Amino acid sequence: MNYDPNCKKCSRLEKFLSDTKNKYPQYFCKPVPSFGDKNPFLLIVGLAPGMHGANQTGRPFTGDHAGILLYETLYEYGFSSKKNSEFNDNLQLAGCRITNAVKCLPPENKPKTDEVNNCNVFLSSEINELRAGSILLALGLIAHNAILKSQGLIGSHFKFSHGYRHILPNGLILYDSYHCSRYNTQTKRLTKAMFCNIFSNIKKEKEK
Repeated sequence: MNYDPNCKKCSRLEKFLSDTKNKYPQYFCKPVPSFGDKNPFLLIVGLAPGMHGANQTGRPFTGDHAGILLYETLYEYGFSSKKNSEFNDNLQLAGCRITNAVKCLPPENKPKTDEVNNCNVFLSSEINELRAGSILLALGLIAHNAILKSQGLIGSHFKFSHGYRHILPNGLILYDSYHCSRYNTQTKRLTKAMFCNIFSNIKKEKEK
């Protein structure tokens, strides 16, 4: 099982979602499901839904700044039918799926360790459905560590570093990237060229 719309494992997140729903009745305000191809070559793992992004729209990286660079790049490399992801459009992903390490909105975009751990069963289920040779793209350190935990791997053996490529024991390939957050893109910690370089390498993997 990779999604439970009624999951209430994390009391802090459950309360925060309830409070947010009261403030924004039109928002999705539930665990956000993965989006994209059901049998992907590339599984992108983000951190968690954003307050006015996926928590509003119900689609990962849709509705806030973090999704701008991601969907533009997916479109440029043939994974998306459109370069902008908007609420209730008909955008489709091909060979790609997007999920998060934590499926519920956390206060200040900062999930606690136990919340990441509680949600890991869903991520593990998604990853275990992938074929050998498939690609995992971790957007940020928390996503990187969540992927490793889901596979019972030790973090010190697979250190996070932007642009790194790790071959996992199960035959999957893990790429690391800085998260495409507003802070990282505006401070140039993550540039478009840096992000595109990773996707260029991923595309080469697909063409092998």
